[in-house]
Amino acid sequence: MAESNGRRATSGDVAREAGVSRATVSYVLNDNPNQKIPEATRRRVWDAATRLGYAPSAAARTLRTGRSDIVLGLLPHWPIQHVLGRLIQQLTNAFAEHELTFLVHSSAQPTRPLREIWKSVTPAAVLALHDFPESEADAMRAAGTEVVMAVHGSAHAGTRPPLVSEEPIGAAQARYLANSHRRLGYAYPDLAGLGVLAQPRLEGVRKACIELGLPEPDVRIIPLGPEGAAEGVKAWLAAEPPVTGICAFNDDVALAVLVAMQSLGLRAPHDLAVIGVDDIPGAATAQPPLTTVVRDIDAIARGLARRVVDALDRKQTPAHPIQDPLRVHTRGSA
Repeated sequence: MAESNGRRATSGDVAREAGVSRATVSYVLNDNPNQKIPEATRRRVWDAATRLGYAPSAAARTLRTGRSDIVLGLLPHWPIQHVLGRLIQQLTNAFAEHELTFLVHSSAQPTRPLREIWKSVTPAAVLALHDFPESEADAMRAAGTEVVMAVHGSAHAGTRPPLVSEEPIGAAQARYLANSHRRLGYAYPDLAGLGVLAQPRLEGVRKACIELGLPEPDVRIIPLGPEGAAEGVKAWLAAEPPVTGICAFNDDVALAVLVAMQSLGLRAPHDLAVIGVDDIPGAATAQPPLTTVVRDIDAIARGLARRVVDALDRKQTPAHPIQDPLRVHTRGSA
């Protein structure tokens, strides 16, 4: 176990415990192929390291390999709920398969300035879920960070294309509803920071409507509270011609629409059909159960990890977004 006085075990402690030199400990734990260490000695060193709870420091690994093993994940000021939590866990697992550590930093206030964070951990790569200034990316690279990627690209003149495209989600929603509905609405989230996701999803709905010969979607900002959502529902039904199918930004917004409909004495899908995104746990227990677009979070996480690792290895990475298999889980709301 670790030192009883709370001090972190060192390679010197391991050497004393195993009865070998510190150089031997380094050769064994770093699996140096140029040193012939007897198998019995290797086992003794590993057993000693396990008993003491020894782990090489990040600085030592950096000196040995020539780069940090940390990938810094930058989160925007979003609520860390079911889907984002799943993505973080899957990214952690995916990077671990490549012997990289995924370290997450949220920009939720109050927080330290971004520059202080990446300077303190000197990551090998930065993977951001939101846009950030290109000058910040340049500063990271100048400080030794080899790879800087933004999952959803850059809003500034297309300087960074998205690694994951959101447009196909909106298109899938619109195409599903278009089988039975000729006027669609879009339930936009009442949180400005989600625009990086909401805008391309809405654009996917718009493009699908053009392709299918449907009118421009009727866009309403829908708060998660039932009273604010009810105003949007009333506006959709009062439109000319009335909206009969709703593409919601995600399941949380879709559930707000369903609750608002119930408060107005309306029923889905009879009065309004509703489709969400993400298949959160509450989707199946909603009244009626929510039809939703399901993403393959594991495929996204593995794809993102592969892009980062390939870039670190100086391999050419594809220009197109990561393939994100989508399917519609049909339930009672649409």
